[in-house]
Amino acid sequence: MHRTRPLLQALLPGVLLTGALLTGPTLALAQPLADSFFQQQGQPAIPDIEYDPGGEFNFVRVQFDTWQAGGGGGGWGYFGDGGPTWSIDFPGADMNFLRGVSRLTNIRVMRDPIVLRFDDEAIFDYPFLYMLEVGQQGGIMLSEAEIENVREYLLRGGFLLIDDFWGERQWSNFHDSFSQIFPDREIVELPHDHEIFRTYYDIDGPQMIPALSRDDSRGEQGIDAASNHAILDDDGRIMVLINWNSDMGDGWEHTYHPYYPTRYANAAYQLGINYLIYSLTH
Repeated sequence: MHRTRPLLQALLPGVLLTGALLTGPTLALAQPLADSFFQQQGQPAIPDIEYDPGGEFNFVRVQFDTWQAGGGGGGWGYFGDGGPTWSIDFPGADMNFLRGVSRLTNIRVMRDPIVLRFDDEAIFDYPFLYMLEVGQQGGIMLSEAEIENVREYLLRGGFLLIDDFWGERQWSNFHDSFSQIFPDREIVELPHDHEIFRTYYDIDGPQMIPALSRDDSRGEQGIDAASNHAILDDDGRIMVLINWNSDMGDGWEHTYHPYYPTRYANAAYQLGINYLIYSLTH
């Protein structure tokens, strides 16, 4: 990628990590965005940690449109928290993941996460994009400009992580809309021994990370096992990683929640960091 590749090459010498796991509420969130977030949650802000303004990694969340409930027409799709579906878990999940990367690795992170659309040329400045809830309300709507821009981004070396959608119906909604980007490329299921599960943490394949107030004994929407799927480039590199029937975003967002088990948060950071390291080294 003409702008992303230099960023990847610059990062490689620093990509080796500390190996610690999260054990409790010791990470920090950036200011002033964190202050606003914690005020909304009725919690005190956590003291910040040191950030490098010239950091090598920033968390980029993809903003998108969804079909309205019922499947007809265009426009914003809104979810139960009163916001658009792309913004679920924002900004807490994004900031906590940045804090986790800063604490658990030697990767230098930027201060605050950002939000971009697929048709924004700025995506070429970032090697890693994140989006979630792609199967709600009939699926996502993509313009021709978005399709063309993100296709080029991915073919040039970019990486897209898709998280937090569940069940056959949401998969069908996702597949029908997302196949516009690569209609000639198959979505393949990754085996448990794929290298992406060994890039830093040694993980036994996909993990079902539940939402708050749920557990991993059974999934949502009738599927009881997590799986990872991918769209590959011509060399077999993962361009799009699809985390199906698992919710890493909730694991990040609820790191400090007294009723969210630490083991789920740990699994979310382990998977997310593995995916990130893969994206920065392939």
